[in-house]
Amino acid sequence: MRSAALYGALGSLVLTALTTAPAPADGLGRAKPPGGGTEARGAALAAREAADRGIRFGACPASEQLPAPVQCGTVSVPLDYARPEGKHIGLTVSRVRSTGTRAERQGSLVYNPGGPGGSGMFFPLLSAVKQWQTTARSYDFVGYSPRGVGRSAPLSCADPTRFTKAPTQAQEHPTAAYKKQRIAEAKAYAQGCARRAGRDLPHFTSLNNARDLDVLRAALGDRKLNYMGASYGTYFGALYATLFPGHVRRMVFDSVVDPAGQKIWYESNLVQSAAFERRWGDWQRWVAKHDAVYHLGHKPQQVAAAYERARQRLARRAAGGRVGPGELHSAFLQVGYSDSHWARSADALAAYLRGDDRALRTLAAPDPASARASENSNAVYTAVECNDSPWPRSWSVWDRDNTRLARRAPFETWQNAWMNLPCAFWTAHQQRPLDVGAARHALPPTLLLAAERDAATPYEGAVELHRRLPGSSLVTERGAGTHGIAYGPNACVNRHVETYLLTGAVPWRDASCAPRQEPVATTGAKTTAGVAG
Repeated sequence: MRSAALYGALGSLVLTALTTAPAPADGLGRAKPPGGGTEARGAALAAREAADRGIRFGACPASEQLPAPVQCGTVSVPLDYARPEGKHIGLTVSRVRSTGTRAERQGSLVYNPGGPGGSGMFFPLLSAVKQWQTTARSYDFVGYSPRGVGRSAPLSCADPTRFTKAPTQAQEHPTAAYKKQRIAEAKAYAQGCARRAGRDLPHFTSLNNARDLDVLRAALGDRKLNYMGASYGTYFGALYATLFPGHVRRMVFDSVVDPAGQKIWYESNLVQSAAFERRWGDWQRWVAKHDAVYHLGHKPQQVAAAYERARQRLARRAAGGRVGPGELHSAFLQVGYSDSHWARSADALAAYLRGDDRALRTLAAPDPASARASENSNAVYTAVECNDSPWPRSWSVWDRDNTRLARRAPFETWQNAWMNLPCAFWTAHQQRPLDVGAARHALPPTLLLAAERDAATPYEGAVELHRRLPGSSLVTERGAGTHGIAYGPNACVNRHVETYLLTGAVPWRDASCAPRQEPVATTGAKTTAGVAG
């Protein structure tokens, strides 16, 4: 599930303000069971010990860039829950206290922004943002870096400087020679993960992320968990609700991953690539509607042709020596995540085609200063997804499925495939996905949020999780496609989230909200009014 590129709207806001399964017939490998009772006992022991120790909070390290009153600490979790007395790793935690009275306080609100590979350490900063201030009166805002991320037993699979080399290619219909090159790169990356992580590698999983979340709950001194997860954070949040239903108080699932076991993760990525093509079309239609501003064409097909001209030009000569087709694609993939990227991307493309590449270089050139963080995020993404479930081992399966899909969805299909291809050569044991929703105890009401045209987590996933969690309620942002919708510009969505977190009440028969306003078309010198979508 390619969501490591962007962790929902909240991250942008901070920056700007159980049995072994036989191999299926298609060449999937054997699946290692999740461990069942052994891991459950280990998780219970770790939670009891964490409750006794608590978390010693103090000033945050300078590297976290989290000023007071945010404080940081560490919670110790077992690397392997089947051996809770064995090796432990430390997860970094951030917190800001609730701003309300003692009577208003409802405990901690723990947040995960997705990925796999995303850090939620920034979350306490949101307590000062206007949309969040009422909620911040009732909750301590708690963020953390999951296992492998940031300073939490950091995982690496490659030399960061080599991983972020530029410029790179991005063939929508790859040649045989290009496929051979990418296969070799995927094998090398999988080998790098195994070599660098060693025996620790199999323990970076979504199930362990869910168990870690319960240890964190206990360490914070909360009898029950209040949790908000976005994107991938909804998946291991759903695993948590399945493993620890009696520990749930309130849970918000924002932009929901389809939890069906057969979708985790190979099929999910195919579905995601198809959804990105639809969202790519939304951007093209919007740019065409504002041809008077961008001059990229008054029809979507003309906008698509303009992008293709830029891609071909960059294949011949990289902008600034650093922006080739691969960097162009990575930058413009963001228009599929959030319409807040639409205007800036259109303006950069238009300027580049006029002969000015400055805006495109600013938008798309890799930042050497973030190379280590980028490689770390990708390493965690790869390890978790490859460990979570069986993947096709035969290249012919990948080639067949992605070639077919690319005929109708060329924009993202092969780039998504290359990102996940190391899983075809994975050496660590791969688990069988847990049956989400198969809990022995009833859950309290939970709240699901989804945009109808979300590409990163297509809407059908929210419908599926809604079906699997009795008592859940689904809030839909109609006709919208931004990934991560809680506490954004849609007041209707925000009212439902705030009401739920403050009172526990959910809409009785689900709810729908009108879409947010379309973005305003802007360049350095010209603006047109936004139009409701």
